[in-house]
Amino acid sequence: MGQEPKADEPSAGPVSAKGASGRLAFRLLVTISACVTLLGFVSRLTGGPLFLAIALVCAGLAGLVAARWAQIQFQRSRAREHDAAARTHAEIETLADRMWEMQESEERFHGLIDALGDLVVHRDRAGRIVYVNAVFAGLFGTSPRNLAGRTLAELGIEVGLVPDAAFADGECLSSTDVPIHTGGGTRWFSWIELSVRDKSNGAVSHRAIARDITARKRAEKSMSAAKARAEDASRAKSQFLATVSHEIRTPMNGIMGMAKLLADTELTPEQQTYVGAVSTSASALLALIDDLLDFSKIEAGRFELEPLPTSARELVENVVELLAARAYGKNVGLGCHVSPDVPAQFLADPGRLRQVLLNLIGNAIKFTDDGGVLVSVTTSGTGAARRIAFAVADTGPGLREEDLERIFREFEQADGTSTRRHGGAGLGLAISRRIAEAMGGKITVESTEGEGSVFTLDVPAPADTEAEAQPSRALAGFGVVVFSHNIIEAEAIALTMRAHGGSAAIARTPEETIERLRGSDARAVLIDAALESSDGRMLARVRGGVDREIAALTLIAPTDRGRLAEFRANGYETFLARPVRGETLVRLLLQREIATSGGAASAAGPAGRRTSASGRLNVLLAEDNEINALLARVALQKAGHSVDVVTNGRAAVDAVIETASVRRYDVVLMDLHMPVMDGLDAIALIRKFEDEKGLPAIPIVVLSADSQEATRHGVLAHGASGFVTKPLDPAKLVEAIEGHAAAA
Repeated sequence: MGQEPKADEPSAGPVSAKGASGRLAFRLLVTISACVTLLGFVSRLTGGPLFLAIALVCAGLAGLVAARWAQIQFQRSRAREHDAAARTHAEIETLADRMWEMQESEERFHGLIDALGDLVVHRDRAGRIVYVNAVFAGLFGTSPRNLAGRTLAELGIEVGLVPDAAFADGECLSSTDVPIHTGGGTRWFSWIELSVRDKSNGAVSHRAIARDITARKRAEKSMSAAKARAEDASRAKSQFLATVSHEIRTPMNGIMGMAKLLADTELTPEQQTYVGAVSTSASALLALIDDLLDFSKIEAGRFELEPLPTSARELVENVVELLAARAYGKNVGLGCHVSPDVPAQFLADPGRLRQVLLNLIGNAIKFTDDGGVLVSVTTSGTGAARRIAFAVADTGPGLREEDLERIFREFEQADGTSTRRHGGAGLGLAISRRIAEAMGGKITVESTEGEGSVFTLDVPAPADTEAEAQPSRALAGFGVVVFSHNIIEAEAIALTMRAHGGSAAIARTPEETIERLRGSDARAVLIDAALESSDGRMLARVRGGVDREIAALTLIAPTDRGRLAEFRANGYETFLARPVRGETLVRLLLQREIATSGGAASAAGPAGRRTSASGRLNVLLAEDNEINALLARVALQKAGHSVDVVTNGRAAVDAVIETASVRRYDVVLMDLHMPVMDGLDAIALIRKFEDEKGLPAIPIVVLSADSQEATRHGVLAHGASGFVTKPLDPAKLVEAIEGHAAAA
């Protein structure tokens, strides 16, 4: 310690001076006392008075004693002073060491803070700078002491003071991002400030630390710009896909429609094969376009659901019927069972739900070559946790365990080799899973290779939706025997029977059918039309083996409708169209006299179609595409109706107004997108004209390739009476036109 001698010097001078004066006083007292004592002896020797000699001697001796006592006290005082000086010296030395340690610690702390590169600012209540570190001062090219007393506003930093009320309880922490303009350009800092009030004296201080985030800000700006570019590119891609797909769909609709019209003409078997190939290829291409469009919408974040009250039973049975022809074409069974406790309606997007079911059931049919596909709808949970499960079980080849998750990825297929038997883009399941997740549901799969698969779509159906009535035992005591080689469909019928309190047995041979009828109280037998001959020998054989009256129903495919008269002549009371709807089965079996229900069954069966209206309809067709117009016109004319064609919405409005007093059109068939005036504007003007003239509303059926529920509800809200999606199916188009005309 270089300054230790200096600590001794202040105490050395006073102590030495005090000691010298003390010694001088002691010597003087001793000298005086000795002189007085000597004077007493001299006085006695010279004959002076005795008392004077004694007094002088005593005074001298007393002085010597006093001198000795003073010497002792002085020595003691000096010892005490020395000890105090030593203690003071030690304390001063300790304090000096601590001061040096604090100074070194402060220097290390400041060095550490400066090394981190963070700004440190301490401001008083008025916002004046009390302290800043070297990093802060370096931004402005000065030293910290030159910034003391200044405000941040004077330095161009916009950071306000937290009001005192904000930290009345003691302290308040605030943060913000602050730009600071320096000689090297603008830099951004994350500014975190702690405002503190001293409870003892009420003093307020604001202490801040700020970290340089310029690089982060630049990265965020770059990311934002990159995101904007990506979104622009995504929008451009989506717009391109939408435009191209629309342009592809328009001629594709014409190809498919013309192929259907061509199929209705007299063709040789070879020509029918070629027309069928055209229709199949066009349908596959159209499905691929729809998948690409949906995928692009999902990727672009423009995928939105439109929840509406939806009937699970009606939706799934409609989808099964739609795909039945494809299954029967492969000689694959297709059955459907909806549990009676499934809600009559629940909130869902029916269009998207139909899309998922079409994909799951369509895949099951596509990959199944032997056996069949069973679609089951059940519920689970109660209250707000209630859910509906759509299970699609097939007897196809199944999946390997490593493929169970991979098949849900984009552009992936179960068989990804170049020798795979089934085509496709590999988007269907990926899109279906995205839709299910958007609905709050999920798609799961259980499969064993070589034993088939079960795909399950599980979606929420809260209890506040309208619920199906509790299952009644409507078929209690009623039994049937189902004679069919198609075990999947027979199982679906048996499930429906048991769900409603009845019983059902399945037989594969005539002998087994007779045996099951004899061994039970079954009152009816359901025989697959494919097993019946033209003379009814199968039914006669079964009835001949049973000693009681048995009602007979036949299960027909759409291609068997021409044999209905033959079946009735051979003793069948009525028929059930495959795939069998559960409600239709229950209703027929509950008829008091099943023999009289044949006509009702034909009308109510799922394959039943409205017959053509008795009178000739006058139809106005507004369609700008020549091919679609030709398709619609030919289909309607072949059904016996008169058709006038216009090419835009303005012409359609004029035609309706001009013929209002002569002969009104029975139905207007309106394309949604046309030049001059689109379909929605034309509908609005037609409805306005009818209101002004007090005329009844003409049924207006809209044509559109957009099958979204939002589009459907939008056109209905604008005054349309119905909606038909493209590509046009001639039979469905005629049915829709005649249906709306009859309902008007």
